[in-house]
Amino acid sequence: MSDSRRFSPDVTDLETLLQAEFPVANSCIYLNHAAVAPWPRRTEVAVTRFAAENVLEGARHYARWTETERLVRQQLVRLINAPSPDDIALLKNTSEALSFVAHGFPWRAGDNVIISDEEFPSNRIVWESLRDLGVTVRRITLRDQTDPETALLAAADRQTRLLSISSVQYASGLRLDLAHLGEGCRARGIAFCVDAIQGLGATLHDVQAMQVDFLMADAHKWLLGPEGIAVFYCRPEWRERLRLTEFGWHMVEDSGNYERHDWRPALSARRFECGSPNMLGIHALSASLSLLFEVGIAAIERRILERARYLLEAIQARPELELLTSPVLGRFAGIVTLRPRHAESQTLWRYMMEQNVICAPRGGGVRFSPHFYIPVQQLEQAMKSLDMFGLR
Repeated sequence: MSDSRRFSPDVTDLETLLQAEFPVANSCIYLNHAAVAPWPRRTEVAVTRFAAENVLEGARHYARWTETERLVRQQLVRLINAPSPDDIALLKNTSEALSFVAHGFPWRAGDNVIISDEEFPSNRIVWESLRDLGVTVRRITLRDQTDPETALLAAADRQTRLLSISSVQYASGLRLDLAHLGEGCRARGIAFCVDAIQGLGATLHDVQAMQVDFLMADAHKWLLGPEGIAVFYCRPEWRERLRLTEFGWHMVEDSGNYERHDWRPALSARRFECGSPNMLGIHALSASLSLLFEVGIAAIERRILERARYLLEAIQARPELELLTSPVLGRFAGIVTLRPRHAESQTLWRYMMEQNVICAPRGGGVRFSPHFYIPVQQLEQAMKSLDMFGLR
């Protein structure tokens, strides 16, 4: 997968760009990208321009808006190395995409789904909702597994039809080897579904190399976009095998012919988009993606891992703190979670927020999630705040 690295040779140029794009660094230490990320400045500009155009001219230039829609599909193709824009649907959120898979899949009574025991509720509830169809869920424990991929695949039997996993676990920060899982699923004839919301934008995702059948992710975390818009990749071989569960004018093949009474679903992944597109979200997401490509996904991943490693080592050096995220290379991405040994995690979280360190209580601990633009000096300040908490 090709990757632009325009700023890699000159760190000074990159730092100047990031200071201009992320003024949030001037007001707080923002370590909460695994929840809701701040927008880059260019995204604010794109949204402001779009809003001003609506105020002054309404939808006069709607045809131009659809060009941005086509552009964002192309950007997402590049981001995940999908074969074609036809494989990309623009949905409301990850949960909607997971629901399309869960309730469109050709299940038989007695089938089962494999997930982990660390999944965010969106990647658990949707599979549990299939109980009335006779589909069961197998939750595999990942903690203390030296080879979690093998543990997941070993749980499969003849009735296993699908494995659904987060590329990075939202609480522990555990990163899974998607290529290993994809290869194992393909060899067993099991569909492979990836909830990429905590990985996409932070680490490289290649749906072809990883043999992914379905991938979904919201824009508002590591993609630095808005809430209310998400990417849904469906491998071409699965498009017509998923039974549709939402219908409307936009999901038909001849969507611009409003007088036509016979219809068929779009041949592309647009068949999963029942109604009018979120044009405001599309313009915002396209702007945010343009920054990710300008810096380069590989460079972004490298910087995120550097920041995560700094936190991992700093936490390990403090006996009063317990590290909940694996420090093993390849097992972490942008999420680092800790808990105090002699205090309540909620108490520590409230204290850190009071110190202007924006983070989240997750998984029984306090979760830090710095993006690539966060200055290392701010991480040092965050650790000093942790030290001050220990001295109280």
